[in-house]
Amino acid sequence: MRTILITGPGGSGRTTVAAATALTAARAGTRTLVFSADRTDTLGAILGTPTGATPAQVSENLTAWRPDATAGFRDDLAAFQDRASNVLDLLGASRLDPEEVTPLPGAEELTLLRALRDAALSERHELLVVDLPPTPQALALLSLPEELRRYLRRLLPAERQAAAGLRPVLGRLAGVPMPSEWLYETAARWDTELGAVEAVLADRHRVVRLVAEPGPAGTDAVRSASLALALRGLRPDTLVANRAVPEEWHPGLVAQQRKALEEWQESYDVHVVPHLGHDPRGTDDLEALAVPGVNATPSTVEWPVADQLAEDGVLVWHIPLPGAIREELDLIRRGDELVVTAGQFRRIVPLPSALRRCTVAGAALREGELRIRFAPDPDLWPRTP
Repeated sequence: MRTILITGPGGSGRTTVAAATALTAARAGTRTLVFSADRTDTLGAILGTPTGATPAQVSENLTAWRPDATAGFRDDLAAFQDRASNVLDLLGASRLDPEEVTPLPGAEELTLLRALRDAALSERHELLVVDLPPTPQALALLSLPEELRRYLRRLLPAERQAAAGLRPVLGRLAGVPMPSEWLYETAARWDTELGAVEAVLADRHRVVRLVAEPGPAGTDAVRSASLALALRGLRPDTLVANRAVPEEWHPGLVAQQRKALEEWQESYDVHVVPHLGHDPRGTDDLEALAVPGVNATPSTVEWPVADQLAEDGVLVWHIPLPGAIREELDLIRRGDELVVTAGQFRRIVPLPSALRRCTVAGAALREGELRIRFAPDPDLWPRTP
């Protein structure tokens, strides 16, 4: 099953493009699921069919789903209270009733990720079209599983669980209670669930698509989004230039959009979607938009390591970062990880195995690509007899 993730700046019409993309695929005979985590039913209003916690059949081959973050958070909290019942009773804590629970910040993101995982594993559909939040929130959402798994591994390393039999002794020696078994079991379960979500997001066949309205604000948003995606090893398969106005409209607006389109076409596969003169509503309007189908080209970008040991005595890690500015780049080596900062975006990435036995010898940004040089550490690098 293929997954297409659609995002763009707020107000760019990304939900409309997601609905039109799903409809186009369904009309071509592909069993398609489109879903969104918006609290309001924008997706249902555009499709002409109300959507909610139960998947709704919109037309032949097309299903729409808007997961309920509140219900998902209630279920998670109830399960946690059941597992921690002994601790809660010992503390004299009063349990929360489902009726008094409201979702905390982050609940919607976790609900969307779980829904994405469940839909990908169900095999009931051939294509998943995901209406992601606006670009900044979408990028944070895409990085959430990776970051949470890293936090879990740092806070509760799996190897410490092996010392379960020694925990009472260690507790007496340290004078403080040691973490109980259920804590490690919970961490392991979370890691498994997050790993399944990360596998879906990291699938080589998934596609990321950007939606923006041509103009100065859209150009800035696209440049920023492209850099953030590149830091995650992604690039958009298509840039949908939404709400492109006809030539007979206001000359100033037409000229502004034309300038943005010319700039975009130098770097992206641009698909222009016309302005209908009104907000699209219903399948007829969506079909009139003529959005592109799902591209066969995946969005994953490789970060290759070039072996230049014979020529220069170094290994070079090539990281494409289009739009990056030299003065806004920063690199920090932390053990077997590299902290890469590009402007307002940051990612902590594990080093490839060969580079873990090296020291950083320098870096340079050339033609939109960060090239980091690593020199073998004589104490760690295998010697040739």
